[in-house]
Amino acid sequence: MIIALLNQKGGVGKTTLALHLAGEWARLGQRVTLIDADPQGSALDWSEQRARERHARLFSVVGLARDTLHREAPELARSCDHVVIDGPPRVAGLMRSALLAAELVLIPVQPSPFDGWASAEMLALLAEARIYRPELAARFVLNRCATRTILARDTAEALADHDPPVLSATIGQRVAFADAAQSGRLVFELDDESPATREVHALAAEIDALRARRITP
Repeated sequence: MIIALLNQKGGVGKTTLALHLAGEWARLGQRVTLIDADPQGSALDWSEQRARERHARLFSVVGLARDTLHREAPELARSCDHVVIDGPPRVAGLMRSALLAAELVLIPVQPSPFDGWASAEMLALLAEARIYRPELAARFVLNRCATRTILARDTAEALADHDPPVLSATIGQRVAFADAAQSGRLVFELDDESPATREVHALAAEIDALRARRITP
């Protein structure tokens, strides 16, 4: 399955989610390749830091920040259970290529009205991609979320009846993600029972359930 994490707004946590989803599936014994399609190369930087720290490789990370992604990603998918695309911010050609490559698009948003407004441009590109790929599925993911705040609750309620819908699993605003990234690790490698680890597990499980049900747009 090819999953792309996309949002034209930067700073919503695409790379963190991409790395942790890839890591979650890898630790379950699945073959995973992560494509870093962001010219900033944050996922590649994480992978290089992991190698410097001599941590075992969990999954492959390859840089493909070019608009031929829709042709190259399916080739990689033939030898993997999952291809995870860490998408670019505000690069229209790359974004369109990632949309054409994906089977499922995850749109990370934070509990803020600014994120909601910024996602409108992303949704326009999604609608354009569905002209060619009507089966393309998409879901919002509430990320960096303080779950007990009124703003987080209101954002989740606002997205509940939205198209695309929002996933039930949310990811909190947790220091563990930054702590892990500094040494090229993932949160489950720091603490397998932490809230951050449980949240990533729940998110991956929900995506797996969608896949089993043959997700619809």
